[in-house]
Amino acid sequence: MSSLVTLGAGVVFGLALAAPPGPMNAVIAEESVLRGRLAGFRAGLGAATADAIFFVLAYVGVVAVVESLPLLQGLMVAVGGVLMLYFAAGAARGARESFRPTAGEEPMVAEGKGFRKALVLALTNPYQVLFWLTIGVGLLQPGELDVLARLPVVGSDLAGTLVVATGSPALIGGFFLGVLTWIVGFPTGLVAAERRIETFAPIVAVLSAVVLAGFGVYFLYDAATTLAALGA
Repeated sequence: MSSLVTLGAGVVFGLALAAPPGPMNAVIAEESVLRGRLAGFRAGLGAATADAIFFVLAYVGVVAVVESLPLLQGLMVAVGGVLMLYFAAGAARGARESFRPTAGEEPMVAEGKGFRKALVLALTNPYQVLFWLTIGVGLLQPGELDVLARLPVVGSDLAGTLVVATGSPALIGGFFLGVLTWIVGFPTGLVAAERRIETFAPIVAVLSAVVLAGFGVYFLYDAATTLAALGA
């Protein structure tokens, strides 16, 4: 039973990382509605591959090096910002191409490179690096986590109710199962919605472009602030 609880907790952690709106899901959404469910899954697989790489780097202790090198952090954020602006322009072009000239016709959109885009963005995404520096490292270290005991007010009453074994194969396996569940389910849901609403594809593509551009500008601002502080 404890293994099942740990597995379930891992799935929740994986979904918690994969589900929130952000640049990765913007790429997955763009690929899904413009090029189909399989393209969306490939984009999600790119982001998941980055997590697998971070997992290995965190396991051997390399990820922690980033935390001690502010200059490297600033440069990574700057590269991520530039890439996001570049991919935002591509998403905007895809939105224009996806408008159907005649009812019933499929949009003519060039084949995407979602796997590569998502992989590169994830590897330069400071939020993903931060996850593996904090929560990710905690998941890898052998021990126990009393999840409900951390709740305010009622934590003492619920202590021992939900105890997760960190560093266990069940937790890590559950984590990647949660990520896999999202990258399969999210594109499927988007494609199903797109089939019902003709204008859904260009709307999602435009929103993806806006999200990527917004994060790109924010990351460049963050990088400029970090690098300016280092140079002061």
